[in-house]
Amino acid sequence: MGPEILAPFTVFGAVVLIVWIVFHFGSKNRREVLETVRVAAQSGTQLTPETIRALGMPQKRRGGDIRAGIILLAIAAAFMVLGAAIAGAENEREALWIMAGVASFPGFVGAALILMGVLFREKADDPR
Repeated sequence: MGPEILAPFTVFGAVVLIVWIVFHFGSKNRREVLETVRVAAQSGTQLTPETIRALGMPQKRRGGDIRAGIILLAIAAAFMVLGAAIAGAENEREALWIMAGVASFPGFVGAALILMGVLFREKADDPR
């Protein structure tokens, strides 16, 4: 197994590992909070929403879809710039098209999240 095979596996393996770590410990934290809530409910203790929030249950932030969409569009733009830089340095126009294809995935998901954030926001949050 040469470096031309090992290098991509290392890069993509690191990405997979980072995503797994984030999801693993996030779900572990939620499990522990829900176990605490379950034990408190079985003992008859009243839990207010403020108490549950203080325990660390994740809250959905206003504009979360729009923020995530903007971040994904920025990632898509970064892929496009990377493709243009490779095409300029190597004098290969195919790199631009390949990176445009890669950029389309976060770009379309980001555009969809922004659209959902605008169309499905609650009327109570609407300042109009």
